[in-house]
Amino acid sequence: MPEMPEVQGLVDFLAERVVGHAITRATVANIAALKTYDPPLDALVGATVIGSTRHGKFIDVTTDASGAPVHLVFHLAKAGWLRWYEQLPATVIRPGKTPIALRIGLDDGSGFDLTEAGTKKSLAVYVVRDPDDVPGIARLGPDPLDASFTRDALAELLQGRRTQIKGVLRDQSIVAGIGNAYSDEILHAAKMSPYALAATLDDEQVDRLYAALRATLADAVAQASGRPPADLKDAKRRGMAVHGRRGEACPVCGDEVRSVFFADNSLEYCPTCQTGGKLLADRRLSRLLK
Repeated sequence: MPEMPEVQGLVDFLAERVVGHAITRATVANIAALKTYDPPLDALVGATVIGSTRHGKFIDVTTDASGAPVHLVFHLAKAGWLRWYEQLPATVIRPGKTPIALRIGLDDGSGFDLTEAGTKKSLAVYVVRDPDDVPGIARLGPDPLDASFTRDALAELLQGRRTQIKGVLRDQSIVAGIGNAYSDEILHAAKMSPYALAATLDDEQVDRLYAALRATLADAVAQASGRPPADLKDAKRRGMAVHGRRGEACPVCGDEVRSVFFADNSLEYCPTCQTGGKLLADRRLSRLLK
C-alpha cells in the first residue's frame, strides 16, 4: 500500500507536471471507484489544475472548475497506483476489461491513469468542493511531519491507549499517513516491540519512538522527492530495513528478520533489536512465545 512518503512523492510530481494545465478528459473505467456524484466528474473537464496536496494517504488535485475550487481526491488503497504518460494513449478504455479505474487527460497531451491490481477493488475517487467532504479525510489524525506534531503531542495521543503500538501507528484517526510498512520501520528504528502497549511506554521510550518516527518518515519522503511514479515503489523497497525482508539479516545486528502473519498481510521485526530475543507469536494468540 502506498503510504505517506510515496504519496508525497506523487503529490510533488503532480505539482510539477499538472499544475497550470487544463483537464481535457476525465473518464471512469470502474464506476465503483467513484464515490461521489455532486459535483459530477464532468465538472473537471475544462478546469485548470491549481494545486496538488496531500491529506494523510489521500491525494488532492485542486482545480478552478466553475470559478470555485473543485477537488479531485483519490486514495490508492492497497493495490492502486498512478501511471503517468507524457502522451496519453488514444486507446478506448473498456470497463471491466482493464485495471484502469480513472483516466485524466491534460491540454498538453499528457495525463495519468489510476490503476488497481487484483480482484479486490478498494481504490476510491472523490470529486468534492471541500476535502473535508471526504469521510476519510474528515477523520484523519495529525500529520506526523507537521511542525505542530511534537514529542508531547505524540505522548498525549498515546496516553491511556491500552492497544498495541503497531496498531496505534496504523490508525489513521490517531496519526495520518503511516501504514503497515513504515510502522514496521519506525518500530525497528525505535527498538520497540510491535506488541508493546501504547499506554505503558515510559518517557524514554516515547522519546525513542518520536525520534524514530520523524527520522524514518523524513528520510523516506526525501528519498521519494523528485522521483517519477514508476520509480517510487522500487525506491521504497530498497529503503526498508525489516519490512518485506523476512529471512534476511537485520542491517543493525545481523539477526534474522522474522514475520507475523495476518489474514491479508504481515509484520516484520528483528527479535534482537526489538523484543529482547523473543519470537513473537501469531497476533491471534496475543502473546509472546515463552
